[in-house]
Amino acid sequence: MNRAPRLVDAEELARLQRKAAARVLADGGELPWTEPRPLPPIAPPVPTLPGDLLPVPLRPWLADVADRVSIPLEFVAAPAVVALGSVVGRTVAIRPMARDDWQNPANLWGGIVGPPGTMKTPAISEALRPLRRLVAEARNRFEDAGATREADLEALGAKRKAMRRRLELAAKRGDEADLARFRDELKDLKAEEDAGEVRERRFTTSDATIEKLGPLLNENPRGLLVVRDELTGWLRGLDREDRAQDRAFYLESWNGTGGFTVDRIGRGTLHVEALCLSVVGGIQPGRLSAYVRGAIGGEEDADGLLQRFQVLVWPDEFGDWRGVDRWPEKEARERAFRIFDRLANAGTLDLGANAPEEDLPFLRFAPDAQGLFIEWRHDLERRIRSEEVKAAPAFEAHLAKYRSLFPKLALIFHLVDVADGAGPGAVTLKAAQLAAAWTEFLESHARKVYAEELAGGVSAAHALAEKITRGKVTDGMAVRDVARREWSGLRTSGRVFEAAETLEGLGWLRVESVDTGGRPSDVIRLHEKFRGIDPEEEAS
Repeated sequence: MNRAPRLVDAEELARLQRKAAARVLADGGELPWTEPRPLPPIAPPVPTLPGDLLPVPLRPWLADVADRVSIPLEFVAAPAVVALGSVVGRTVAIRPMARDDWQNPANLWGGIVGPPGTMKTPAISEALRPLRRLVAEARNRFEDAGATREADLEALGAKRKAMRRRLELAAKRGDEADLARFRDELKDLKAEEDAGEVRERRFTTSDATIEKLGPLLNENPRGLLVVRDELTGWLRGLDREDRAQDRAFYLESWNGTGGFTVDRIGRGTLHVEALCLSVVGGIQPGRLSAYVRGAIGGEEDADGLLQRFQVLVWPDEFGDWRGVDRWPEKEARERAFRIFDRLANAGTLDLGANAPEEDLPFLRFAPDAQGLFIEWRHDLERRIRSEEVKAAPAFEAHLAKYRSLFPKLALIFHLVDVADGAGPGAVTLKAAQLAAAWTEFLESHARKVYAEELAGGVSAAHALAEKITRGKVTDGMAVRDVARREWSGLRTSGRVFEAAETLEGLGWLRVESVDTGGRPSDVIRLHEKFRGIDPEEEAS
């Protein structure tokens, strides 16, 4: 009777091959080596941002900036979207479900990732140019009002002085009626002074303690944008043990819906009624990797701080230098400025929002946009529960926060159209479609950020291959000795074995078990091409 051939899986095949190799070596032979094959990429290539993913009213401005500064389009678009969300802040939220009070304000955290010299600072500066104009105008109004207020206070001070004299005379006379009347007039004077207090409207901050941020947010309940040219310094500050409360403050501020109470010995209690912050900045790949490994490794960094950076872009290529020298597109820039200005000064009625007494004003999706969101949400939840994503907990946590990303982006894109002249009201299908496209684009970049977790052995193989080509790993080196070096991505014997297994399949090395008289030792035998590399020579 003919029998079907027994199928052999990859793991069993590897065991059989090693047994055969061991027999050859035991007989004094040497296995032939094949030419080492190149490593597969850690992450698939990420797309660049297509122009049609930009909101139409802002498209000419953003495209002009990217062309003049010679940067990828996403380098200016991502910070601009975060800035728009910060301007809207808590002015209006979106309730993504048709019959639920779950709500999301428009604030976002985002950034741009690139090596030094990739024009991160100019990109962020140009994206925030409309916001800087709002800041300058607010400062001018504050200074003008301050001069008027100073004169008013002089007049109120003279009134208060005269009132006190009359109060003293009434007290000497024992005239209770006059005493009561003058006390009431002093109360009215105090209320007039308080009502006329001048406060500067703030849109941004860069380096404020939470003790200072609290009063600023109480004076600016829409929210503020934290702008950092280099996010590394901000992240390192939050890593300090003495700033654990600050870290909790920022984690809560991402939600944008609640308050926060800070208690300090000697400083009393500060209650922030409306805790809503947006964050934007640039970061270098190497410095980002350290925080990614913390989030992946379940260390203190694995508290969701990194995953809150939803609008994070990391281009593969930065394009050729174009050397453009021309004036900005004035009409496109002015159109963008008007949109920022209108959103910064819009009221609830201007945006067609519902305004409950004890909650944030809100918009919902139009019926067709609601259907798209529900369909998108079902797909998201299915992927979050997939085996691939569940095997990568840090990326899973990042992807789970897209539940709020889609509605926030849709709200921002809708309000851009409203500020440009479209009718207010429910969030449109057009805005929802654009938001869906953005989440797909941003997820591809997020996969690059979390590639070390998603790629598994391929990521570790890249780390080991780099040490081999630099002569740091030598022929005959024990696996446990590699792990003891605690190199990035190779800090455990398990990770080294995982890397070695991948490289073995590509012909770079073999792992052999050597009898040492006691417990057998697993050693790395390198392809002859990588033997004898001088690490000092490689370093030079």
